[in-house]
Amino acid sequence: MKKILLFCICFVAMGVVAYSQDAKPASSAEITFEREMYDYGTIDYASDGTYAFKFYKYGKRPLVITNATGSCGCTVPKWPKEPILKGQSSFINVTYDTKRPGPFTKTVTITSNATSPSKVITIKGVVRTQEQTDNQMPFGKEGGDSPLENHSQ
Repeated sequence: MKKILLFCICFVAMGVVAYSQDAKPASSAEITFEREMYDYGTIDYASDGTYAFKFYKYGKRPLVITNATGSCGCTVPKWPKEPILKGQSSFINVTYDTKRPGPFTKTVTITSNATSPSKVITIKGVVRTQEQTDNQMPFGKEGGDSPLENHSQ
């Protein structure tokens, strides 16, 4: 009987210790993005492929982003290197190489000291070919009264 009681006490004690290890400390840092996915839509070849993901920092501890990694070499993130303090917001700029025509979906994995240490944000869109971009009609050309036309002939 004593062995069973001792076993039960040990089992409960191990459960309490294991549970307390998973609890989130009240002073931890949290990161929340305004949006976690951005759709460029259809964009021109060799155009600006940068989007700034805005995020907010919550919690008492300063947020430190230790790394941000694109899913391929065509996706380059830039993140703040200094700690983000309580109540502050900042940006992670993600640049996609728009000299790669066709549809794309890429991710950036952010590593930080937040309660959830890994966060994934996504970009997607379609890049026109260089020919499609070069052959686009200039603004106003369809009406025949384009300010780009030379009327001095």
